[in-house]
Amino acid sequence: MSDVTGDGDYDGVVYDLDGTLVRLAVDWGAVERDLTDLLTTAGVDATGFDAWEFLDAAEGAGIRAEADALIRDYERDGAERAERLPHADELRDGALPAAVCSLNCERACRIALEKEGLTERVRAVVGRDTVSGRKPDPEPLLRAVESLGLDPAGVVFVGDSERDAETARRAGTGFRYA
Repeated sequence: MSDVTGDGDYDGVVYDLDGTLVRLAVDWGAVERDLTDLLTTAGVDATGFDAWEFLDAAEGAGIRAEADALIRDYERDGAERAERLPHADELRDGALPAAVCSLNCERACRIALEKEGLTERVRAVVGRDTVSGRKPDPEPLLRAVESLGLDPAGVVFVGDSERDAETARRAGTGFRYA
């Protein structure tokens, strides 16, 4: 668990959403089954893909929009039933300017933040569909940092995965596991 609530080490904080501020109630197994079916109709063998390889394959098959729409529907539904996690209280305290950077679609992030009364505490929400890059590409995190008006070195990214840690390294921010 990190302490980013005013320890003086950072001027701002960017949070990952799912697994950090909330846990989206998404049946990722169902998402993967539906994506496999979609890719199969496009002639793509999706055997052994991890969650984000599906999007890459869908893009290669010319059906990225359909695949992304399928995922967004599950994410938005899961955001409405999200479970609050302890870092949400840290964000509510408001000791540091904050933003969100997530692999989830921006609308799902906003739904979950609104559900938890946290919308007014974030200056920006950067989702998978906000910018062209996706974590671990640093572009989404740098966009969130930019919204805070801070230098990346003055910001800590709080996340729950190795992908988040790699994103922070590439963007030049600090990193703390949630």
